[in-house]
Amino acid sequence: MNSFDLSAFLPYRLAVLSERISRRLAQEYGRSHGISLPEWRVLVHLARCKQASVREIHDYANLEKPRVSRTVAKLQKAGLVRKIANRRDSRLVEISLTEQGRTVLGEIVTVATEFESRLVQVLSNEELATLLGIAEKLHSVLDDDPLAPKRSSLDKPAD
Repeated sequence: MNSFDLSAFLPYRLAVLSERISRRLAQEYGRSHGISLPEWRVLVHLARCKQASVREIHDYANLEKPRVSRTVAKLQKAGLVRKIANRRDSRLVEISLTEQGRTVLGEIVTVATEFESRLVQVLSNEELATLLGIAEKLHSVLDDDPLAPKRSSLDKPAD
């Protein structure tokens, strides 16, 4: 075998960093509100798009469909989301935040943005802009790759 160094492999390093950040952030909103990582992702996605199907949440929140279904059921039981039949096709269900869900998410977003501030405080404004620019360049490579998962239009910068 050649001298492949996994710890220097960019996809691995990005995955590890992303997972560490996600898990640490999950501790913050888990402690303050008892919300799990999948619940956070569903709530945030619903806040962005107002209403979504399980498939749409699966596609854009980086969660498998069974996990989305279980998470939505738990959030519905907690009174944070509601399910309503699709107007065009009653077999489909649309999920949206309740007023309570919007309130809880607003509180969690405060916790999350405070965490983000602590995380990026080690970067200068120029470094942060460079980091975000590099991330966008990497997204662009994947956007042009027909085999890569598509990213939500909500995750693309405004032109």
